[in-house]
Amino acid sequence: MSRRRRMWRWLPAMAAGLVVAAVAGVAVAFPSVAATTCPGCYGMRQVRPGLYVEPGLPPARERQVAEVVDAADRRVADFYGGRRSSPDILACVTATCYQKIGGGGERGIAVLNRAVMLSPNGIDPVIASHEMSHVELHVRLGSDAGPIPQWFDEGLAVVVSGDPRYLKPETATGDRCLVSTREALPQTLDDWLRTAKADQDTYAKAACRASQWLQANGGSQAVLELIEHMAGGGELPASLAAASRGAPS
Repeated sequence: MSRRRRMWRWLPAMAAGLVVAAVAGVAVAFPSVAATTCPGCYGMRQVRPGLYVEPGLPPARERQVAEVVDAADRRVADFYGGRRSSPDILACVTATCYQKIGGGGERGIAVLNRAVMLSPNGIDPVIASHEMSHVELHVRLGSDAGPIPQWFDEGLAVVVSGDPRYLKPETATGDRCLVSTREALPQTLDDWLRTAKADQDTYAKAACRASQWLQANGGSQAVLELIEHMAGGGELPASLAAASRGAPS
């Protein structure tokens, strides 16, 4: 057999080996990506389409998790006037399970705009709807949209979830701010992570700014118009650019 023929003979095996190595590399470097791609591979049990929990839970606990996810889904749907996203939900009730699927110290996290992971401290409608809001916003924007400021993405998720840690309940006066600032807020994810780590009020400041922008520009309808504008290739509206700088919107 010629050398060239021997090479062609081994190419399929080599290609398969490279694929396996690549998949294994992703699983090691990005376990959350691998886990949300194949929840069953990480021991997660599907209790209904799109909802996975760790195995061995009593039926009552599984129902409680499902009720939390349903409540979070309603919050997002109520704000956006429906849902376009349908992320898989991976819910862990133990720290061991959450670490296994790649979770860290957070209560919940959105993964690649296609899944949401909930930690034992994140099985709550507030946390779940916060992460679902991130997914819904980015699915609606699409891959060709211009960048939305990270502070607005995070602040909007707080508004959608109604998180009482960072925002007052809705009142007739409309002022929901717990912490306000006129400083510029983080534009990029890296800036956001760095600022939020250094300043525990970062989420409250972003939520305040986002709620003020909503109040000044038409509420949830303004978000839908913003999404349509940005998804169509438009630039960041002047009102939101001004809010990013700390100027009145």
